[in-house]
Amino acid sequence: MPVARARQDLFDVLAGQRELPDDGLHELARAAGWPVPDTLQAVVLATPAEAPQLAAALGHALIGTVEGYTCLFVPDPATQTRPRLEAALKGRAAAVGHVVPATDTASSLRWARYLLTLAPGRVGPETRPAFVDDHLSALLLLQDESLADALTSRWLGPLEELTPRQSERLEVTLLAWLEGGGAPEAAKLLHVHPQTVRYRLRQIEKLFGPVLRDPRTRFELEMALRSRRLMAHVRSYRARAGRRARAVASSIRPLGVAREARVNGL
Repeated sequence: MPVARARQDLFDVLAGQRELPDDGLHELARAAGWPVPDTLQAVVLATPAEAPQLAAALGHALIGTVEGYTCLFVPDPATQTRPRLEAALKGRAAAVGHVVPATDTASSLRWARYLLTLAPGRVGPETRPAFVDDHLSALLLLQDESLADALTSRWLGPLEELTPRQSERLEVTLLAWLEGGGAPEAAKLLHVHPQTVRYRLRQIEKLFGPVLRDPRTRFELEMALRSRRLMAHVRSYRARAGRRARAVASSIRPLGVAREARVNGL
């Protein structure tokens, strides 16, 4: 088997795009000239530019594509330190997956891809890669939108009768209180007077009742508040991306329309 074909097959196996008997992985890796290490991490690129050079700089990473994304499996993550990854990926839109055993590489790839879809689309010299390790709790909360919506409906129902402005004010106060552990700490987070926080907390207590004293309820309330904010961010990003895509599409005239316009002197 040619080395290039073996490498592509090996990437597909590690990415979960192809089945292979366990005893066939070693043979495929030998044919590819790419011994599979104990641990790996995925890197997903928004564009394929200079991917081979990047792969060489990252310990001869294995290159492949998944649903249009150029992806790399970086071997031996212990030697590819975070500063080295940041330096190699600086200036390009990319996401770096978490370190996983070689048997779970598809997971690192899946979450890196998902994180990249949430990252801002602007690219410039100072653009830095996004790391899954920095967003573990957010990704955990976002892994199922239906469950995230159910969580917010379950716990944030008392806020639904308020105006959007009132709801937002009490939400940020409740989250700051849960994060900070008290009114003075919440006031510092919100840059308001502690008395303002105490007044809002009295309103919150009237809405939620004694359940706020239960540690498990406070934990789930914080999860619900974070989920709502994360989902709002994701939906806003998707809406912006959709508008940009429609704007680009509307600016491209179909060939037939362009021809007709030239004929009519437009």
